[in-house]
Amino acid sequence: MENLFTRYTDSSAVFPFFPIVQHNCLGSWDVFLSLFHSFTMLPHPPLLVAIQDPPSRRSVLPTFPGFMPFAPPAGRPRVAIYVSCTLNQHLSCSTVFHDSSEMLSVDVFSPEGLFGSPHRSLRVTSVYLLRTNRPPYRSILPELIFSFLSYPHLVLGDFTLHHPLADPCRSLSEREFIISTRYFDAAFDIPYHLLNTPGVYTRFSFDTISRSSVLDLAFANTALSPLVSSWDTPFPSTGSDHVPCVITLKPPAIMLPPPTPHWALLDLDAVGKALDTFATLPCPEKPTPNSLSRWFDVSSTRLTSLLTSHAPSKRPCPCSKPWWSPRLSSL
Repeated sequence: MENLFTRYTDSSAVFPFFPIVQHNCLGSWDVFLSLFHSFTMLPHPPLLVAIQDPPSRRSVLPTFPGFMPFAPPAGRPRVAIYVSCTLNQHLSCSTVFHDSSEMLSVDVFSPEGLFGSPHRSLRVTSVYLLRTNRPPYRSILPELIFSFLSYPHLVLGDFTLHHPLADPCRSLSEREFIISTRYFDAAFDIPYHLLNTPGVYTRFSFDTISRSSVLDLAFANTALSPLVSSWDTPFPSTGSDHVPCVITLKPPAIMLPPPTPHWALLDLDAVGKALDTFATLPCPEKPTPNSLSRWFDVSSTRLTSLLTSHAPSKRPCPCSKPWWSPRLSSL
């Protein structure tokens, strides 16, 4: 079920950076406020904040200036997504409710495409898996979390799962491995990619007995993976035993082609005279594969240097045409 909460669209607005924060607030208002006050530490303020176990009172979520809260229609929502008013003013957003109070999605739409890509939509899904006594021993089936979408999809949240790919140093029981593998296999079959840095803990226990672990996970589907710039945990403690995670999206880096010789302006007359006196180095008397390779590299470099020294440099566009000409071949 979808609920449109904004109709403002500005197709010309493009966000060069798209930070998304996820955090388990433990139902604490103090943790919530500490998290949102920490956003001043980021170089770019977050546009979406996905919270697991948000604080609420009589089904009312806390508010914070500059953000609009949304949660599933439940007496005690287990997830919430806060949408930046800046994002809401420029792009069209809508909530997507699922048949669970532990799962919520937000779709971001731009008519002209997001992040300089042809994709017009981005879906961000927040999940909070609760333990159950029936298979798959978690509150949401993996097939409902990881679905095939042709446009970018980010799935993040507190999965309460232990898996070697996220926490390679942890010793797992057979039961833990079987439960987590079902979810990871469902993600990788589509495929979704794990964004976490393996071994970077996202939960530190309040006591000295329990082990630290990686419970807060983030997955990106194939359409989103090229747009993911980083996954990081830059915030100090908020009072929760979970660590806030920041996923930053941005357009893929467009590298300008390096300067190359402008062959159309090559001084062919000067090159012709230089080639008349050009001679390769003598071949090794008893060549070996290594000595022959070195001889060829040196000769090729000398010839290339001769040609480039008679041509000015330019920075070609990606659609530059081949520069070789029949006259250059004859020379």
